[in-house]
Amino acid sequence: MTAERTRRSDATRAAILAAARERFARDGYDRATIRAIAADAGIDPAMVMRYYGSKDKLFALAAEFDLRLPDFAEVPIDELGAALTAYAIHRWESDETLPALLRAAVTNEGAAEKMRTIFGGQIIPMLIGRGIDPAEVATRAGLVGAQMLGVALCRYVLRLPPVAAMTADELVAWVGPTVQRYLSEPIG
Repeated sequence: MTAERTRRSDATRAAILAAARERFARDGYDRATIRAIAADAGIDPAMVMRYYGSKDKLFALAAEFDLRLPDFAEVPIDELGAALTAYAIHRWESDETLPALLRAAVTNEGAAEKMRTIFGGQIIPMLIGRGIDPAEVATRAGLVGAQMLGVALCRYVLRLPPVAAMTADELVAWVGPTVQRYLSEPIG
């Protein structure tokens, strides 16, 4: 491949990513289309598919995610599980990009890595700040993440009837104690 061709290819990739970031932010995952992203980038839709393979893969690379965890410092440690669960449910319900990322993460390694980075990079520091033993924090954060992602998968992606039908308060009442156990019960 010539240097000129490589530069054009890199410029096309960058234009697609920029257009995808704007389109996903503006329209959300479900309403954004490959055709619209391609039009925004000024290229043929086939080029988007050539470079990124699928809408899920493009989304995983283009979207930026932040759990926007609040400062839980004022929450008593024995109430942290319920507070974290309530917050997570609120975030999942108020941001359609999180369920879209979860759907993409099931089949796309880039999206899965992004999901791991979000949970590891944002939950672990919060737990360390709350005094969780650093030797146990990764395990505890992993279990909290597994619980939260399992609930999200069943409620927002699979729409499992009993879980999808629960109110947010009911979910907190059921899931909060389990998350609390992961945070504060002795291991072993």
